[in-house]
Amino acid sequence: MGHSVGQVARLAGVTVRTLHHYDEIGLLSPGQRTASGYRRYTDADLERLQHVLFYRELGFPLEEIAVILDEPGSDTLTHLRRQHELLSRRIGRLREMTAAIERAMEANTMGISLTPEERFELFGDFRPEEHEAEAGELWGGTEAFEQSRRRMAKMTKDDWARFTAEAARTTEGFAKAFTDGLPADGEVAMGLAEEHRAHITRWCYDCSYEIHRGLGEMYVADPRFAANYEPLAPGLTRYIRDAFHANADRAGS
Repeated sequence: MGHSVGQVARLAGVTVRTLHHYDEIGLLSPGQRTASGYRRYTDADLERLQHVLFYRELGFPLEEIAVILDEPGSDTLTHLRRQHELLSRRIGRLREMTAAIERAMEANTMGISLTPEERFELFGDFRPEEHEAEAGELWGGTEAFEQSRRRMAKMTKDDWARFTAEAARTTEGFAKAFTDGLPADGEVAMGLAEEHRAHITRWCYDCSYEIHRGLGEMYVADPRFAANYEPLAPGLTRYIRDAFHANADRAGS
């Protein structure tokens, strides 16, 4: 005889009053009735209710849900595919919003005082606080980490412009050395590695050779960092990492 309204309410996590309302507006009418006139829901009714609740969760008004479910030629798979696509889009959007909020929290923690216009002008899609957060996971509480926080908080727009220009020149040098076939443990590549280490020390924190080794490993392991180098030449990130290591070995560290 199917399921009673109370059973369906418990199964679906809705109220009996909600089911009565769905029946009254023609959205979900039970397929059976007892001799006494009580509602009894069939398996097909439960399937329709599941679609109603999915679409409602996605923000569709009840009137529109009724139209969608009664579309000629639509079946369960059609609705599931549509719901999956809509949920996937929502998940992607929520992830973007979550990442944006996290970046804002990190930037606030760092005390970066650049205006949004200045940040976009200097960095585009690059977010320095993402690198700061990564460094915090690796070296949080160390003197290097605290130095970086203090120095970056004081940097002006002109400082950031010089900082990024220096970094770009070093990256371009690495890319040329790599595409020219120069070895990562050669003088040119190691010289660029030392230039990079000095750049970090000058602007961010006292970058020891051991920390520099760790940076190289981070660049390879994390796609966010590799994305700064791989578009210039596939394999460039590992080349830079190897140059960092070779330079550290040359210094006896």
